[in-house]
This record gives sequence, C-alpha cells and structure tokens, in this order.
Amino acid sequence: MDTPASQHPVQDDAAAQTRTTQSRTTQSRTTQSRTTQSRTTPSRQRIDALLAATPTDLFINGQWRQASSGASFAVEDPATGETLTRVASADETDALSAMDAAAEAQDSWARTPSRVRAEILRRGFDLVQDHAEELALLMTLEMGKPLAQSRGEVSYGGEFLRWFSEEAVRDYGRYADTPEGNLRMLITRKPVGPCLLITPWNFPLAMATRKVAPALAAGCTMILKPAALTPLTSLYFTALMSEAGLPSGVLNVLPTDSPAAISGPLMADPRLRKISFTGSTAVGKHLMKQATENVLRTSMELGGNGPLIVFEDADLDKAVAGAMAAKLRNMGEACTAANRILVQESVAEEFIAKLAQRMSALQVGSGLEDGVNVGPLIDAKACTSVAELVEDAVRRGAEVVVGGQRGEGPGHFFEPTLLRNVSPDARVVREEIFGPVAPVLTFSTEDEAVAMANATEYGLASYVFTENISRGLRIGDRIDFGLLGLNVGVISNAAAPFGGVKQSGLGREGGAEGLAEYTSTQYIGIENPWSG
Repeated sequence: MDTPASQHPVQDDAAAQTRTTQSRTTQSRTTQSRTTQSRTTPSRQRIDALLAATPTDLFINGQWRQASSGASFAVEDPATGETLTRVASADETDALSAMDAAAEAQDSWARTPSRVRAEILRRGFDLVQDHAEELALLMTLEMGKPLAQSRGEVSYGGEFLRWFSEEAVRDYGRYADTPEGNLRMLITRKPVGPCLLITPWNFPLAMATRKVAPALAAGCTMILKPAALTPLTSLYFTALMSEAGLPSGVLNVLPTDSPAAISGPLMADPRLRKISFTGSTAVGKHLMKQATENVLRTSMELGGNGPLIVFEDADLDKAVAGAMAAKLRNMGEACTAANRILVQESVAEEFIAKLAQRMSALQVGSGLEDGVNVGPLIDAKACTSVAELVEDAVRRGAEVVVGGQRGEGPGHFFEPTLLRNVSPDARVVREEIFGPVAPVLTFSTEDEAVAMANATEYGLASYVFTENISRGLRIGDRIDFGLLGLNVGVISNAAAPFGGVKQSGLGREGGAEGLAEYTSTQYIGIENPWSG
C-alpha cells in the first residue's frame, strides 16, 4: 500500500482536549501494538479473545441490536474453511429502522460545524491506528490476506479518515457577480442526504473508510452494508467510530447474507438520496436501474481488466517489481489488479524469466503464518473460477510457466500462476481474473500496445513501464482508463481521485473529488446592491 504501516498519528490541539482521559490508554495500546507486531503466528488465545471482543450485531441509531428476525449467518476463515463466528443478518424491517435513524439524524448532522465533524474523523483515525493490530488480525482471519498486507490496508484505510478530516473544513462555495452585473451569485455545497454505502469483501476496512469518511465530512448520514464474507472488520471499525463520538443515527451498519432484502426497500424509500457501491459490474448495473426510480445520486466502482504495459526501454527489474505488486497484492483479488501483462517482443523472454523467478519464490499459506506472501482466495467458488480461466487459456495454447494448480487440503488456495503465449481470445484476457494469475501477451509497436490495452469494456486501472516519460504520458492520453501507474505498481492514495471509465464505474472516491460526490450544489441569486 502507499501509506506506511509504521506511521503514527499526530494529535491536533482541538482533539487533544477531548482525549485527555484516553492518553494513557492510547500509550498502552501503542506499546502493545508494537509488541504484537514482533510476534509471528498469533496464538489461538489471542484470536479467540479478539473474536469475543468483536461486535456481531447490527448497529442502528447508536445501539447494537440483534436482527429483528433473529437470523444470523456464519463467517468463515478462508484458510481453513472453519467458522469464525456468526453475525446478525438484517432484513427489510431492520433496513427501515436504520433508514428511520439516518433520516432523523440528517438535519442535525448537516448543521454540525465542519470543525466538529473533522475532529470526530480525526479521533476515528487515531483509534484506527491504536487498534491497528486488532483490525489487521480480523482482516486476515475473515479475508485471508497475509498479516503484513492487512497492516498495510489498515494504514491506507486510516488515511481516508485523516484526509477527509482535513477536507471537511475546506468545503468552500463561491460568491461573485453575474456577467451582466445585475445579480450576485452565492453558490454553496450542501450534504446530499442519507446514503446507502455497499462495500466489497476484498478490502474490508479501506473500502468502508473510503465511503464513510467523505460522507461524514460532507454532513451526510448513512447506512453501511458490509460484504457478508467479511463483515467483522467493518463492525470493529464501527465500534471505533462510535467511540470517536459519532452521534446516534449518523452511521448505521447492516450486515446481511440477503443483500437484496435490504437494498431494494432502502432504494425505494424516498428519504434515501444516494447510493455508493463497490463490486461487480453486473450488480452495479442492476443497482443503477433501481436507482433511476427515485433518481438517486450514484457512485459506482465496478470491475476492471487492467493492462500492465512493459516497453523495451523499461527498467525490467522495476517493471517486474511493479508487476508483482499490481498483480499479486491481495492474491490478485483487486479491481485494480494487472489483469493482462503486455510486453514488447524484444524484451519478453527476459521479462518472463525474471517474473517467473520472483513468482516461484512466493510462499502460499495461511495469512497468519510468518513468511507467507500469498494467502487463500476468498472461497471455493473463487478457486473454481480461477482454475477454469487457467484451463481455458491452456486449451487455447497458453503455456504454464509457474503454478497453475489449486492447493491441496483445507482452505481455498491457488498457486501463483504465470502464463505465456496466451491467446487474446482466452477468457483470462477478456474477463476479470480476481486471482493470482498473470497472463503475458506480447506486442511489437506502441500502436499495437494501445489497441491491446483498450480492447476491453472496462477502464479502471492501467500501468505503463518505460524510461521515456514522454511516451508514458502519451500512452496515458491514448488509453481509456481512469487510473494510470507510470513506472509504479501501486498508486492508490487517499488524496487522489479513484475511479474508472466505461463499464468500470461512475464517480470518484478519494481526493477533493471524493467529497464532492456527497454534496449537491445550490445557487442563490441575490440582488446586486450596486445595481439600483
């Protein structure tokens, strides 16, 4: 991730007064965090204690409560297939209760001074840093990624709280004369209103903070629906935000294993004003159709099929390192993953050899184990999907250079896999992989590379490696992607606008643009005091 996991919060003076009683506790937590980071595999006792301390209920109007139906669902460890715990499953009744709470809290939260909202976000950031080890361990338990990567996500996810705590007080309007001089224009930005935030399973903290933080900064109340596969991290984060001082009803959280049972009624409710969704393009399209009924504001962060282009003048060691990060971080389960690696013919053999050497050295196993680089995929269905993509590529003439097999025994493991001589018609080239599979294709000219990169319905992340910066910027102009990493394999940052074009989505998250997504513009025309 872009933000170092070792970074520590710097408390501002305003927040310090409200946290005097927390200072000794924070110091103790920081010491404990440093101690636990030096350990290897977490003990069973520590895991059990953390699971016992993690909320498993719904959070509505500032209170933890069971689902109205009493229903619950199991959350599993993808490394073992064992059940970690059970979580309350919300239904329509719970959804409408959450909507009542969000609607009731909206006016008072919108009128809350931006400095107060900013201080709550900043305290949330501090608490996330204080509880970094707990959050990272939960994430690894329910999602599978190695602990080092989970710590990286905690650091990255926390940055959205800090960034938007700073942006909250800079949500400026403007005041100016009309060109004719007969009016003064007062243009302000107002919170759009109650929002439905739907997050995916692959980055359970960062995808929550990337939506929750700008919504809070803008003055919106919200209902957060975390993914059923990974709800625990979001529930723990919710407890931290409650501790940070969020008023009741501002943040409501509804885990469920029947998402349509709550999204449908909520989107039909006229009090809801916006939906922000991260997930598959197919589901995003369905939600967009539902959103048209009440003309909801929509932000959609959908699928990707990112190219990573390596030109013959590239620093190949840097390109290989970038490919490892862009392809294999998070086990390849990222919409920003390098789905297709396009290498200029003259350096293809050398690049493949270097990449094969690096991929062969990766250690696959439980993310809790020391030295593991690649954890399990999220579930058995994901393993089957990745295996089918590899099998299809091989049938079409691809050669397996590294890996290619599912893991044996319990857990949902798949070997890091490098493919060469891949047909452009192979499914692994045309579809989002969401697994540790790197298909390599070759090109001869810049024009061919651009055509191959653009040969997809998606347009989220892309990567270019070249020592010719003019060429890199030129490629950026020619390819249809919302994000471009130039000689880097990881580019996400809380201060940068994240989002795609084509069927990869609408809107932006992060940066000043991310705050604007949760506001509406109001224009007030005022009689010019000099016009008479």
